[in-house]
Amino acid sequence: MAMSYLSRRLRGYPVRPPNSGMTRRKRFWERIHIDPWLLILLLVLMTAGLGVLYSASGQRLETVIAQATRFMVAIGVLVVLAQVSPATLLRWTPLAYVMGLLMLVAVELVGDMGMGAQRWLVIPGVIRFQPSELMKLAMPMMVAAWLSRHELPPRLRDVAICALIIGGPVVLIAKQPDLGTSLLVASAGVFAVLLAGLSWRFILALGMMAAAALPLLWMNLHDYQRQRVLTFLHPDSDPLGSGWNIIQSTTAIGSGGLWGKGWLEGTQSQLEFLPERHTDFIVAVLGEEFGLVGMLVVLMVYLLIVMRGLWLAATAHDTFGRLVGGAIILTFFIYVFVNVGMVSGILPVVGVPLPLVSFGGTSSVTLMAGFGILMSIHGHRRFLPR
Repeated sequence: MAMSYLSRRLRGYPVRPPNSGMTRRKRFWERIHIDPWLLILLLVLMTAGLGVLYSASGQRLETVIAQATRFMVAIGVLVVLAQVSPATLLRWTPLAYVMGLLMLVAVELVGDMGMGAQRWLVIPGVIRFQPSELMKLAMPMMVAAWLSRHELPPRLRDVAICALIIGGPVVLIAKQPDLGTSLLVASAGVFAVLLAGLSWRFILALGMMAAAALPLLWMNLHDYQRQRVLTFLHPDSDPLGSGWNIIQSTTAIGSGGLWGKGWLEGTQSQLEFLPERHTDFIVAVLGEEFGLVGMLVVLMVYLLIVMRGLWLAATAHDTFGRLVGGAIILTFFIYVFVNVGMVSGILPVVGVPLPLVSFGGTSSVTLMAGFGILMSIHGHRRFLPR
């Protein structure tokens, strides 16, 4: 009878560990700097998103194929960025930020118009993209790069410089106009500052300043943006006009009940009462067809992604990595919170898609690039800033 693994070890025989296969798999993921648990959660979310998108798009298979193709590109970007060391990311961060800022200026001067907004740059015959998406990554990285080279918690001078780093791109994006993206970009930078250990006195002072600036912000909003806020407060005031979207989305979610009407069986979505059902309002399709249970399952996947991301950021061995990783995953959380909040009627409509579920290419690639940076930070834990 063959001796047990422990007996052979005690007698000095050469043996292979019983979990050698598991060890090899673990070493494989470590070599390519990929966190398998986070990757699995992202793949689960994208797969569920494709199923919901098929229904939300009116069962157009070409839409699902286009989204799946974009997901494959996004996964490739994730894998590539995971191989780039945090030292290299830190070194190239100022250039990425400046290039993003210059592209936002170019959008202001020669940007392409679409749906009443000037948000895109076009390289004829090659690509049409939104430079504002790039700032969702360049912003927290630039703020983290600055803070990681100075004493923490940050002093007033450092906070002021971070405010300038954040303010320039945010103003340019808001002028396009794109209030939703400008808020996400600002959040990414602010999260990096908060994670640096900003004192509660500063946080309270900034909150009071923000509250005092609300009247000024209101006066500088576009008419349609003011109307969105008023519609949020009183959606029934114009049920066939500005209130249509939120009334139809809440009706769809409420009609789904506990278990939903079934996949492809939603009336509000399939009969096209629900606007933008494959992009910003795809949560309403999910709620109508899969009910409260389906929504909770998807939200649980999001929660697990956020928890895993925060753990990866917390285990980074340097300030730059912790700040960037934390800001990226918290911005991802804001994506989910704002989208679900606006579709369910607890927040104004600001045009923020549901991450990796709503139809869209640039946002999916940007999100997965952020997760690639997060995995790089965790996978290259020997890195220490100079």
